[in-house]
Amino acid sequence: MGKIHIVTDSSCDISMEEAARKNIHIVPLSLHIDGKTYVDGVDIHPEPFLDMMDQAKELPKSSQPAPGRFQEVYEQLGNVGDEIISIHVAGKLSGTLQSARQGAEMANANVTVFDSRFISTAMAIQVREAARLRDAGASVNEIIKRLELVRANTKMYIYLETLKNLLKGGRIGKGRALLGSLLNIKPIAVLEEGEYLPVSKMRSYGQVVKYMYKEFTKHTSGKTVKAVSISHAGGMDNVGTPLKHLIEQSGFDNIEVTFTSPIISTHAGRGAIALVFFAE
Repeated sequence: MGKIHIVTDSSCDISMEEAARKNIHIVPLSLHIDGKTYVDGVDIHPEPFLDMMDQAKELPKSSQPAPGRFQEVYEQLGNVGDEIISIHVAGKLSGTLQSARQGAEMANANVTVFDSRFISTAMAIQVREAARLRDAGASVNEIIKRLELVRANTKMYIYLETLKNLLKGGRIGKGRALLGSLLNIKPIAVLEEGEYLPVSKMRSYGQVVKYMYKEFTKHTSGKTVKAVSISHAGGMDNVGTPLKHLIEQSGFDNIEVTFTSPIISTHAGRGAIALVFFAE
């Protein structure tokens, strides 16, 4: 039996160092800023990107890898009969998944493309689990079945500090963005089945922290917490750090904190926070 290779894309927020250590292959997305193109994780990085985004004449635009790029990666990995599991950002949020599927159809390789239905560290949980199971000798079918369970038991709550990026990106109307700014509304959403669904509106950072912590305790009660992460776009001071301390006080202290990819920051905006947890 041949090897199993794990492929993903750069919106998973797994570092290049971890990917190399765990033999995970990352296909990067690209960003276009004021006429220049940057490859995510190669020549543009999370923290410097926020300043570039603020100074840009227009909102940066992200683009998925071309199908041919996926085909190239798949054929390099699968040319000796090895199998490939390719795990990607939610198909409802990005064209990356479809590009991977097209690349798989074009490639002379045995590829299973899997929709994580998430972004950032919620997607990373699945990628890491796939790599762990591969190393333990699991088959492709066994890994996919496990990923379906992990996906179903993962929650992701997102807080946005500003609505400006959603407005510039055409995802909400000007009136709604202006109203949110005037009323100092702090929106919270859940990413569910690959869709961004607003669930609450708060008026203070303290309320945001309390709401997210309440959701964490509600959904993990009576379960074993396997992973918790806080992914952010420079928003740890007001929400991320207080939330982290609350969760640590509840008894889970192995919390991953990640500065999210420019691909996500360009849509979420400076100050955004995502709380991700997996429990079963």
